[in-house]
Amino acid sequence: MASSISSSSGENHHQPNPSVKASEITPLLAAVPTAPILGEEEEEEEAEEEEEHGTGGVFDEYDEDAALPKWQIFLLCLARLVEPVGFFGIVPYINQMVEDTGVLPTNVGFYSGLIESLFSATSMCVMVFWGRAADRVGRKPILALSMFGIAIATALFGMSRTIWQMIIFRCFGGLFAGTSVTIRAMITENSTKKTQAQAFSYFAFSGNLGILLGTIIGGSFESPATKFPSTFGRVQFFHDYPYAFPGFVVSFVGLVTALLSTFSLKETLHLAQANKSGAARMTSWQLMKAPGVKEVITVNNYVFFLAFSYTAVNPVFLYTAVNIGGAGFAPGHIALFLGIAGISQAFWLLVCFPPLHRRFGTGFVLRICAAAWPFFFLVLPVGNLLLRYDLRIFFWILSLTVLVVGSGVAMAFIACQLAVNDIAPSHETLGELNAIVLALSCGMRAIVPAISTSLFTIGVKYHILGGQLFWIILICIASGLWFVLKILPAKAEGIQRGDNTDEDEQA
Repeated sequence: MASSISSSSGENHHQPNPSVKASEITPLLAAVPTAPILGEEEEEEEAEEEEEHGTGGVFDEYDEDAALPKWQIFLLCLARLVEPVGFFGIVPYINQMVEDTGVLPTNVGFYSGLIESLFSATSMCVMVFWGRAADRVGRKPILALSMFGIAIATALFGMSRTIWQMIIFRCFGGLFAGTSVTIRAMITENSTKKTQAQAFSYFAFSGNLGILLGTIIGGSFESPATKFPSTFGRVQFFHDYPYAFPGFVVSFVGLVTALLSTFSLKETLHLAQANKSGAARMTSWQLMKAPGVKEVITVNNYVFFLAFSYTAVNPVFLYTAVNIGGAGFAPGHIALFLGIAGISQAFWLLVCFPPLHRRFGTGFVLRICAAAWPFFFLVLPVGNLLLRYDLRIFFWILSLTVLVVGSGVAMAFIACQLAVNDIAPSHETLGELNAIVLALSCGMRAIVPAISTSLFTIGVKYHILGGQLFWIILICIASGLWFVLKILPAKAEGIQRGDNTDEDEQA
């Protein structure tokens, strides 16, 4: 871990280094004063690299030794909780809620999936708008407005009585997708090249925590009149609206976080404005054509395709009977399995990722994950084979070991975010670039889970490859990530050349 993280917890924003003037030829790490004097051959190599991959970037004028403003990062991580809490808060009861509207049991799955997909599809449509707004109006007002909107939408959704009301209010919630893009931009602007890995490990952990809290809130507080008859049972409202209370709880979380952000969070747009190059503002198409941007977006989409596919099918696989291709887990075992995975991911994100990234860079972490992912997926069909032959001890030893170790692939998500930050042509394009990346991710989240679960169902229903058709296909796709990473630009490799030089000189 960088010493600048642990040695101080200063809360001031990182101002640009006044000794460095912005220009189109400013190298990526110009603000690092300890860079060695290069020979003529090395200078020529750097010039060629800059010509190929572009110059400038988000961190060009930052004081690389500035401390991470921990209070601001904490507030941003708190804000990060709101979107996953709101999204996953309905998961425990959405099927029952749909059925209560009079939908036939055979159609419940269709409408539940439709409601979730529409949320992501709506978010995709407005993501670029919020990114541009954050770049022009300011990060803080867009973040606060988005959280207030999510708070209102979740409360209204809980009081829905018909399918159309559920669809309308869920889409209304999807309109306020500005939290994700704005928080990413603000964390980048509150960190430096040295501290961004630590900052985004907190960000990723907050997202996982939000998923956990959302499912706990939804599962614990739905139908409160039935579960807590001595208190909520006395209020007729909760008999008429059994899903309103979890919506109110999530809404309360959103309102508190929105107020904290409004009064305690510091604006960071001035950093982007201070670093403007003076060039004309780039359009979205120009931004996509900037050096390295399309390549980084391709890698990001590939990684999240694997993630969305796995997270959609894994619970279904764990629940499916052993004889047709699953693990045959009871709900309690499924919760245990997912809980262990969540704890393991937290360990990898908080403890392992920052030093790995600092020492080896973004590209190295992505390649480790690319090498591990096929084996991580392979354990699932192998586990089914062990259960078919009643080798349960071997199943649990193998599954738990690989689950704990393999959860390290979650580091790829932060690595992708850092690659996006590094490839951004300038500060003023950071919000819009993040918006484009997130819009594409939302689009995949709207369709990939449905395709993945359908493919798994086909394999199970028709006993294709022992019910393992989906996993065999996903293993093949995961194996391709190693080759896709060959297009990762050098600028997005995340190698901190200044730090390595210091270490070599000290040695």
